[in-house]
Amino acid sequence: MTTPSSTTFLSGGDTIDAWHFAGAPDRPVVVMAHGLAGTKDSGLAEFAAPLAAAGYHVLAFDYRGFGASGGTPRQTVSVAAQQDDYRAAVDAARKLPGVDPARVVLWGVSLAGGHVFAVAAGRDDIAAVVAVTPLVDGMAAGRLALQHHTLGSIARSTALGVRSKVGSTVGRTARTMPVVARPGELGALTLDGCLEDYLAIAGPTWVNEVDAAVGLELGKHRPAKLAKTVSAPVLVQVADFDRSAPPQASMKAAFDARAQVRHYPGDHFDLYAGKPWFEAASRHQVEFLDRTLA
Repeated sequence: MTTPSSTTFLSGGDTIDAWHFAGAPDRPVVVMAHGLAGTKDSGLAEFAAPLAAAGYHVLAFDYRGFGASGGTPRQTVSVAAQQDDYRAAVDAARKLPGVDPARVVLWGVSLAGGHVFAVAAGRDDIAAVVAVTPLVDGMAAGRLALQHHTLGSIARSTALGVRSKVGSTVGRTARTMPVVARPGELGALTLDGCLEDYLAIAGPTWVNEVDAAVGLELGKHRPAKLAKTVSAPVLVQVADFDRSAPPQASMKAAFDARAQVRHYPGDHFDLYAGKPWFEAASRHQVEFLDRTLA
């Protein structure tokens, strides 16, 4: 696997920690970010390696408040702040040695798979977009969650989220809960298999903790509405049995963005390294970029 070099840049006055996987001279750069409470050392290197081997530069980064990046509060998801971090990463990527600054690719998985639609919207300086099992509609995700969770578990996490949100407005420390937990336990992701799948990719900087208000934050996350304004070529990779990011919402966003779509008969985490569809998903990303940016 390609060994990245460490680099940093600023976003909102905070230091963002990133990895640069070097590609060939004067080649495009892929700006890569993780999903819900994810860190770059939790599965992104495996996605970056095939791209770097194909000659593409990759800049993978941690959002403010997560992983090795600075910023407070810690472990709190702000959609607006994360999208601002992504825009700052695009600016930083253009300045990397060996990069063609005119060819920047946005790459996101899960929550970041929605961010790439928002960041690319209305811009003509983005060369391509790759959205992997993207979360593009928080309301649709909430409706899907009702099919797989008990009302009691949803009520507990929602109540804790409301207390955290209210407390933060008066300066109190955020209430937290696990990012992943077993079915029936308190957590953001508690479907059967989620705990094991996330722990399988978790890196040393990842913390199984997130501000409990994350559900309230994601409820208003609807980048699918911006898909029609994305002019860059788009690849959307859909897990057909995804229980976390609704496939129907992903397909609608893909249609609106006039995207190429690849389907995989698996669940949300089944496109990561070590899972059944990682090799195919990685190959399809390289093929898409080779064809689009040739």
